[in-house]
Order: sequence, then structure tokens, then C-alpha cells
Amino acid sequence: MKIFSVSVLVAPPGSSATLLSNASDLSSFSFYQKGSVGEFMTFLSKTVAERTSQGQRQSVQENNYVAHVYNRGGKERLAAVVITDQEYPVRPAFSLLTKILDEFTATVSQTQYDPNPPSSTSAIQFPMITTYLQKYQDPRQADTIMRVQQELDETKIVLHKTIETVLQRGEKLDNLVERSTALSAQSKMFYKTAKKQNSCCVVM
Repeated sequence: MKIFSVSVLVAPPGSSATLLSNASDLSSFSFYQKGSVGEFMTFLSKTVAERTSQGQRQSVQENNYVAHVYNRGGKERLAAVVITDQEYPVRPAFSLLTKILDEFTATVSQTQYDPNPPSSTSAIQFPMITTYLQKYQDPRQADTIMRVQQELDETKIVLHKTIETVLQRGEKLDNLVERSTALSAQSKMFYKTAKKQNSCCVVM
């Protein structure tokens, strides 16, 4: 079981999401893959955050990844995304998302990112995101220590088998990847090659 990435984003309805803070653990990937994998995880986080309605929780699978997203909305218009492998359980993932959003709103002023979100993650200082990424790597320990969402009603979490189910009608992930200015040519080629092998971003 593995958490690869945790992100906090501002996600205004009907607009592009902006990454505010991120922590990742790409130690299980080869040196040559890390850059492309990191870019794709940021792209995936923004894509699912933009397509998750305010107040909604959902889990979206993209090949060997599962992106768990909680768009809390409200006046802050914040969303959080954690990307895990398929074995990582749902409840600790959403416990982490809730805790991250609570901590972020308590320590980061909304004036730091709204109405003009920063262009880079370095603009927002939120070191706790790395602490939580490490703490939740073992979901059993995290769920024992931090029972923030023990009574979470899992029926409110929308589970999707593939990312295509959350894209707008007629949208294809391949097209979004190709049009993306956030992905380098190397990352786009990595995505295409991995998809052909039906093993996108397999842990080495």
C-alpha cells in the first residue's frame, strides 16, 4: 500500500484548478521516471479536482493509480487530492483529505491564494502536508492514531472505475494530455508509451 502524492488546490466552479501545495513520495520509481510521473500526478490531480462538484467525494482509477478527491468547496473553494495505489483503503484516504483541508484552512490565509492563486507551489508555505504524507503511508497506523473520520459515511463517496466516467461527454484523457501545457513532451511520450503497455506508471 502506497501514497504517491497529496495535493491541495483551489478549484473555483467552472474554472481551472490551481495547485497550492503538494507533497509526493516517488521513491518507488526509477530516477528516469520520477520527473514524468510527478508531472502526470499533478495533471491528474488538477483534472479530477476540476471535475468534482463542490461537497463531493469520489475515487477515480487511472490504470494503476487511484485518485481520491474531496472538493469541499465553500467560501475557500478548496479541494484536496491523494493519489495512491489500488491496494490503499478508501477510509484512511478520505480521513487524510479531511485532515489536510482542516489544517490548511487553519494555517493558510485565504488572502494568500484568492482571488489571485500563485503560479507555483512555492508561493504557499504548508510543511504539514509532507508530515501527513509520511504519517498516512501505513493506513492501519494512521487510522488507529487519527480517527478523524471514523464514522465517515462511505455511501457518500462516489467510486468510479475509470477516469473517463468523470470527464465531460466527448472528452478523452488522451486529448487532455496532448493539449496540456503543464506536461512536457517527455511526460506526454511517457504516458503514451506506458498506456500502450497497459501499465501506466508501474511501480518499479
